[in-house]
Amino acid sequence: MGALAGNHLCYNLLVPLWTAAIGGFPGGFPNMLSRKKKFQLVAAFATLFLFALGVGCSGFFVDPVLTSITVGPPATINQGATVQESAIGTYNDGSTKALGTGVQWSSSDSAAASVNTSGLVTGNSPGSATITAGFQATSGTSSITVTLGNVTALKTQPAGNVSIKVSGGSQQFFAFATVTGNSNQVDVSSTATWTLNDTTNFSITQGDPVTITTITPNAGVQATLSVSYISTTTITATPVTITTIP
Repeated sequence: MGALAGNHLCYNLLVPLWTAAIGGFPGGFPNMLSRKKKFQLVAAFATLFLFALGVGCSGFFVDPVLTSITVGPPATINQGATVQESAIGTYNDGSTKALGTGVQWSSSDSAAASVNTSGLVTGNSPGSATITAGFQATSGTSSITVTLGNVTALKTQPAGNVSIKVSGGSQQFFAFATVTGNSNQVDVSSTATWTLNDTTNFSITQGDPVTITTITPNAGVQATLSVSYISTTTITATPVTITTIP
């Protein structure tokens, strides 16, 4: 309705002005003006008319409204690394614009990933965070995962062959990374990639730790649990064999 009203207003204002400029003025007004004044008025009206056409009547009278913000890129970065996030606004007239000054940046977990006032994200420790960009009354988000650099080995705990009871039995698993220059192994369970090759007889719940639960009532059913971690290279642990028991 606002754009339609703007178009009508534009038509009602500009058409009479343009008609007057090219066809003369009502009454005896033209006789009161010198030739020079009339030329100046025609030029002024012509400039106004062309300007209105150039910007478009709707845009001239009605400002577009911000409807959504796209934030990105979503990224996986090493601890200590940075990534520049951007905020692109979409408006109700279909236009888009890169948002800069005035954007409010925040992180859901600054311990994992912090963000400054210009949208630069820094990975602080292994984990994940949601980065939010707010502008006016609208906001958008992007996801950041922070991993360790210089991981040389990865192992699961427990490892090897693991037995789980049938019909709802469960077992928790952790992933620990060996990092160059760090004598302590680092728990990376929540940021590692876990894969279970049988989701018919077993279910997997991601987190720290990861939980495997049996679905089947049958004993002797086996599945393989694999885990990998993206560091400076992708590190893979020795797979775990899971077997159901009565």
